[in-house]
Amino acid sequence: MIDATHDARRRSFIESANGHPDFPIQNLPFGIYSKRGERPRGGIAIGDEIFDLKIASEAGLLSGEAKRAAEAASGPRLNGLFALGAGPRAALRARLADLLDAAGAERRQVEAMRPLLLSRATDCELHLPARIGNFTDFYAGIHHATNSGRLLRPDNPLLPNYKHIPVAYHGRASSIRVSGTEVHRPNGQRKPQAATEPDFGPCRYLDYELEMGVWIGPGNALGAPIPVGAARDHIAGFSLLNDWSARDIQAWEYQPLGPFLAKNFATTVSPWVVTPEALAPFRVAQPPRPEGDPRPLDYLMDAADQLTGAFDIALEASIVTAAMRASGAAPHRLAASNARHLYWTVAQMIAHHTCGGCNLETGDLIGTGTISAPDGVGSMLELTRGGREPATLPSGETRRFLDDGDEVIFRAYAKRDGFAQIGFGACRGRVVG
Repeated sequence: MIDATHDARRRSFIESANGHPDFPIQNLPFGIYSKRGERPRGGIAIGDEIFDLKIASEAGLLSGEAKRAAEAASGPRLNGLFALGAGPRAALRARLADLLDAAGAERRQVEAMRPLLLSRATDCELHLPARIGNFTDFYAGIHHATNSGRLLRPDNPLLPNYKHIPVAYHGRASSIRVSGTEVHRPNGQRKPQAATEPDFGPCRYLDYELEMGVWIGPGNALGAPIPVGAARDHIAGFSLLNDWSARDIQAWEYQPLGPFLAKNFATTVSPWVVTPEALAPFRVAQPPRPEGDPRPLDYLMDAADQLTGAFDIALEASIVTAAMRASGAAPHRLAASNARHLYWTVAQMIAHHTCGGCNLETGDLIGTGTISAPDGVGSMLELTRGGREPATLPSGETRRFLDDGDEVIFRAYAKRDGFAQIGFGACRGRVVG
């Protein structure tokens, strides 16, 4: 629901929040941070600063459901907050908006506590938001699926099941890392097309995948599927996600059981969890399916989800090479897309994930799959047509895939007339040998 927390006229006494591209007072995403020598704990991003939830709770600034939510978020993981569901989370967000409002009744009291409550983000370390028990990566970006499939099957890029089920694979939770963590180039078996036998060594075709991550809040019992219409109650928030891919390893190993070493070496997630409440103004209708596409089976259909189950979130991927970094050059944008281009809604993904009785757990992470656009691509595989057409950067360098020293940076912004822009912060990772 859209309420006073979304009012574009609201301003914070924290000046850096006003007009901030990611973290104005209308956003207030949750995350885990630590100051030097201190333990990680929950906070919210506001402009260029981080607001401490534990101190706010202990200082008596919160009560009721807001206090309950803050206490659940005061430790080194947000799983406790996620488990509470939407009510306490929304109550805490609304209370924090009032406390940080430039016109708030308690502004003087909060400002007096500013040295305790607020820390500059640049002085803090950010951590994984939650303990991730399970990670599932979907393949719901139809333009990416079509572009990738066309490299292998020019006349029939999509396999027959694609438009009937939300395709996914179960990934590796233990190798998910927070933004800023270096990505080590993986080893594995590779078999070039001209070779008769595989060899072993470092990945030659390292790639990124522009995705969104979905954090699970309350889970479901084993054997109790989540209907599409109830899926929103199980979503704690959203981040950016880079599901790094070793394309040459993937090409050799993926048949017959799908991704393994090509995907399990690293996944990068942005540290801030943007809540469903903050994203309420940016919900849009799921785009109608092209004429001739099959209607989803009944368990994947819900009228309300089709009307408001998609999101208008602009996405972009940029690169900084070692040479660009040395010269002080700005990041070069490789891709631009939008979450509206997903073929399946997040609710449909959750419904399909659980339809056989699978139990999602609090803190589980779901990837949407690479989100390409009709006129933009979300991976190097698509950009260079499998490495056959190298991309030329402003520095004069060329890339078929990623080199050591390359840093990939994802950003995302939600915009709508009459509302403040909100963002997700950066999701970045630098490739090392």
